[in-house]
Amino acid sequence: MIEQKPKITDKLLHFAPHLMVVFVAVLLVHDVLGTHGYLAMRQKQRELQKVRQQLEKLDKENAQLQQSVQDLKSDPETIRKIAREQYGLAAPGETIIKLPAPRPAEPPTVKP
Repeated sequence: MIEQKPKITDKLLHFAPHLMVVFVAVLLVHDVLGTHGYLAMRQKQRELQKVRQQLEKLDKENAQLQQSVQDLKSDPETIRKIAREQYGLAAPGETIIKLPAPRPAEPPTVKP
């Protein structure tokens, strides 16, 4: 009797399920850990959320600064307050008294 060599197609059919499992496993790993995978997308979403929070904070700060500018242009009380506190100006008939800044407390001396 002559022994027949297994055909290449028979070998491929034998290893096909194993190759398919390896292929699917590689795809899953790539989808989870890859450059555009699940973990990378979650990281980008967290970064996007942080940027949105910073933008909201800056928008609020901008609105407050715009209100301050508007007050400085039109509100006489704000103008008087700035003139008194920052520039030491007084209205006619007022006297400004400045007190010295308090001394910092000296640390207690430790006796050996």
